Amino acid sequence: MTTTAPPLPHTPKPRPAAPPPVWTSSVLAPVAAGLATLFASTSLTGVVSGWAWFGYLLVAVVLIASTGLALRSLRAPTIVVGLAQLLVLLFLITGAFTTSGILKIFPGPDALEELRGVLGAAAEQIRIGLPPVEGTPPILCLITIAIGLVAVLVDTLAVAAAAPAATGLVLLCVYAVPAALAEDMLPWWTFLLGAAAFAGLLAVDGNHRHRRWRNRDAPGLGNSASTLSAPVGVVAAAIAMGLVIGTAVTGVGTVGSLPGGTGSGRGGAGGFGVEPFTQLRGLLDQGENVELFKVYGLGADKRLLRAFTLDTYTPNKGWGLAQNGRAQQGVQANKGLPPAPGDDGAGPAREIRIEPTNWVDNWLPIYGAPRSLNGLADNWLYDPVGGAVFTTTKQNAPAYTETASIKEPSKDELRLDDARLAEVPPQFTQVDRVDPRVVAKAKQLTDNESNNFDKAQAIWSFFTAQNGFVYDTKTADATDSDALADFVLNGKRGFCEQYASAMAVMLRSVGIPSRVAIGFTSGTPKGDHVSISSEDAHAWVEVYFQTKGWVSFDPTPLLDGRAVVPPYLQNDAGSSTTNDTQEVPSAPASSAPATGTPRDPGADLGADGGPGQQEEEPLWPAILAGILGGLAAALTVVAIVRSRLRYRALMRPSSSPDSPEPEHGFLDNQNVTNWLPLIAIGLWVAAFAFLAAWVSWWFALALVIILGGLGTPTAIREIKRRLRLQKIASRSPAAADAAWRELMDECADRGLPLSGGDTVRVAGRKVVEKHRLDEEGRSGLRTVIGVVERSWYSDKPADDQTLGPAFDEVRKSLKRNAPMSWKGRLFPRSLRRRDK
Repeated sequence: MTTTAPPLPHTPKPRPAAPPPVWTSSVLAPVAAGLATLFASTSLTGVVSGWAWFGYLLVAVVLIASTGLALRSLRAPTIVVGLAQLLVLLFLITGAFTTSGILKIFPGPDALEELRGVLGAAAEQIRIGLPPVEGTPPILCLITIAIGLVAVLVDTLAVAAAAPAATGLVLLCVYAVPAALAEDMLPWWTFLLGAAAFAGLLAVDGNHRHRRWRNRDAPGLGNSASTLSAPVGVVAAAIAMGLVIGTAVTGVGTVGSLPGGTGSGRGGAGGFGVEPFTQLRGLLDQGENVELFKVYGLGADKRLLRAFTLDTYTPNKGWGLAQNGRAQQGVQANKGLPPAPGDDGAGPAREIRIEPTNWVDNWLPIYGAPRSLNGLADNWLYDPVGGAVFTTTKQNAPAYTETASIKEPSKDELRLDDARLAEVPPQFTQVDRVDPRVVAKAKQLTDNESNNFDKAQAIWSFFTAQNGFVYDTKTADATDSDALADFVLNGKRGFCEQYASAMAVMLRSVGIPSRVAIGFTSGTPKGDHVSISSEDAHAWVEVYFQTKGWVSFDPTPLLDGRAVVPPYLQNDAGSSTTNDTQEVPSAPASSAPATGTPRDPGADLGADGGPGQQEEEPLWPAILAGILGGLAAALTVVAIVRSRLRYRALMRPSSSPDSPEPEHGFLDNQNVTNWLPLIAIGLWVAAFAFLAAWVSWWFALALVIILGGLGTPTAIREIKRRLRLQKIASRSPAAADAAWRELMDECADRGLPLSGGDTVRVAGRKVVEKHRLDEEGRSGLRTVIGVVERSWYSDKPADDQTLGPAFDEVRKSLKRNAPMSWKGRLFPRSLRRRDK
């Protein structure tokens, strides 16, 4: 048998610097564009309270950047990439802010109509609110859409058009709107973050262009005139757009108005509704007075028309719905209704016909304790616990007839009818984090009273001019960190939302079940009917008694003839009706729940879970997402820095041509730090999954399935690669076999599957010819082939120290001369090889 002399040990030769791998420029550009968008969006802290919006934006930007990266790796046209990014943004908006999407995320007609309503509610909240506005679902939806569109535009300009400088005008507009709306200066750090992110975006692009120029592939060499003019056209269009937008935003005032707003209060859906929340501070802006209902059958009676009730108090904010309305349950309103609390069905009843005129909402106002409702479709539900008629989507309400109990209890009956707290649903008794000064004031007012009615009346009588309270369309300037204590003890100025909110909290603080009702006052008689208008919108308090049910107490006195003072309060209420004007803002019918995510009451029909469930969104997914994201970010920084240092070291010529590359240079690359990228990726996936779970569990599931489907093949391939590299680095007996199998997999992933029937040398020739290995790669391959042959065919395999450095040279040569496509990275062909 003919033997060949073993090859000489391989010595790396000095070589000029080479460009970084293709993926560097492909990944860094969209990452830099996404960070620039996120950092610019921090300017919203000046006009939106809280940080819930940032979680939605983070998810949106990641989805948009990932979509662009994936499609561009498949060489999809720019227009296709942009449309796909817009479609992904629409899926996110539909799933997070509507309840009627097809399979939750696909927008159908109902979802689009609901989305229009949510945006109308956001516009109304901005119109009547003062910055910083509360981060309600409508506001979160509007922010996610606006910044999501900015993210698509910035990604297109920075990555597809290679014109990152043009993104500066777009990002400047992101700052312009909050700066125009906020009464105070924006925080200095948001400008610092934005400037740093924009500089990073320019640096990434400049570094990429510089390296391309050094390798004689600079823009303009060999390109057509049309190609050269494309970036110029993009920049020109961006400048024109920036000037137009910059001119438009100068029309935005500093009191939360939208450009072109008339202050009429009309919603985008062509009607009015009422938002399910109260505020402890704010400005009353009723806008245009519009008739909402015509009521027949009341005669001369004055009754409060209830739309819904609020059962959950949030300190420094106001009242809202438990679990943001998601736990609300109901029965079909057009069928037999369960008896309302306090109504045994024996008392007098009255048929009242209500004809909506400009009412578009998912609430249907009713009087008193309803016994039947006629004229409604099957999608209208009645909640006997909350005393509200509702549906899951906003719509034009039909004319309907209510048969209602109209019996009023007497004062003596109420004094003998204290509620048994054990039988009252807990959401009507719980109140947390009330300022001790408010609790002390409530106890002081009620200490001398022996029953719930007299205690409620004592608190109700406290809100009078004699005690310093003044009706006003704007709350007093804040002098206390606690808004409730500030209103009750200091400012004593506001409108019905503050009066009802304060009284309900004080009642609960002394153990009296209560809730805040939102609806309308008695309206104005007109011929044979009563007209209820947007100026009649009102908030009051309802107190629970054991046999009488919910009884109304209105602490906000009205002097314009529409006040409703029931018989059980008339004798002692003379001094309490001394305020001066009228009331609560109406909100557009398109308004969605202003606390938490949009409601889906129908989803809980027939469920065992009831109103006593957790009232607020659990924060642990967001906290866990933050912890995992922080760890992932730290490991990512370490991995990137280590990768750059390693790259520079590899590009640096050897100190002496005769001295081999230091052995530790290869071994260090295979220790535990080489697993950092995989660990960081896993932490990022987990962080985004928990962040998505904070938004919606189904969204988290979809995100995990998508990322798992895309990342699992890559992860499996990477684990196999690193295990083999560790064998090579440790010079184990299986090192040569691991090196050859890894080389075959590297080639298979690049589209050159090597046959198991080929000899080592035949396979080596194919690798050299197909992938055009340079001199360093060919030299390293000869060394690897020699070691593999000795390992396979020799009786005493040698412990060859040259295998590691030589195999590293082959891999580097493959990266330089045959860079792997993203398709090869995401779906490695080597996983389909049978001869593993």
